[in-house]
Amino acid sequence: MKVLNLYSGIGGNRKLWLNVNVTAVELEKNIAEVYQDLYPNDNVIVGDAHEYLLNHYKEFDFIWTSPPCPTHSRARFWGSHRDDTQEVYPDMRLWQEIIFLKHFASALWVVENVQPYYEPLIQGKNIGRHYFWTNFWLPNYETKTEEFPKDSVIKLQELHGIDLTKYKNIPKQKCLRNCVLPEVGLRVFNCAVGAIPPIQEGLFADNAS
Repeated sequence: MKVLNLYSGIGGNRKLWLNVNVTAVELEKNIAEVYQDLYPNDNVIVGDAHEYLLNHYKEFDFIWTSPPCPTHSRARFWGSHRDDTQEVYPDMRLWQEIIFLKHFASALWVVENVQPYYEPLIQGKNIGRHYFWTNFWLPNYETKTEEFPKDSVIKLQELHGIDLTKYKNIPKQKCLRNCVLPEVGLRVFNCAVGAIPPIQEGLFADNAS
């Protein structure tokens, strides 16, 4: 299965995928090098994921894209009210990609982002800390993981099962906080391909709808 993993970061969402041919696109060279080290069989491209999607979306069976989230996040919104951060326009690449994929892509696709501070322009599904838009059925899940450890790199590494100890030139905390939990990444992928595994005790609880 040919998979396109856009804005890939260090690949938390991709960690548990098996039997896939993955092309990952990441803008930051240092982060892309870590991804390549973690997933040596993937084709890693350093470049603009937004542009790559437009030019190559027809070449893949499954597309996962995670456009930049800070301008949509509740944390930044609250920070602006405390004068901790500067007010900015929301980055509309998120909505561009959802609309584009919905109308032009024949592949299975998922767009992932944070829960926005405003009413979403297009309704999706909320799972844990993340919000998903898809062209396949994605049930409601409530993640059962412990409270997300925002500040501890060690705890974030344990949570994601990704060890960044040896890497010196990347923002580890930021990279780990941006990760989708590998179990969530697998669950969404399996929903896409119709291979939903049994509920894993302690991680998910199914809700109706």
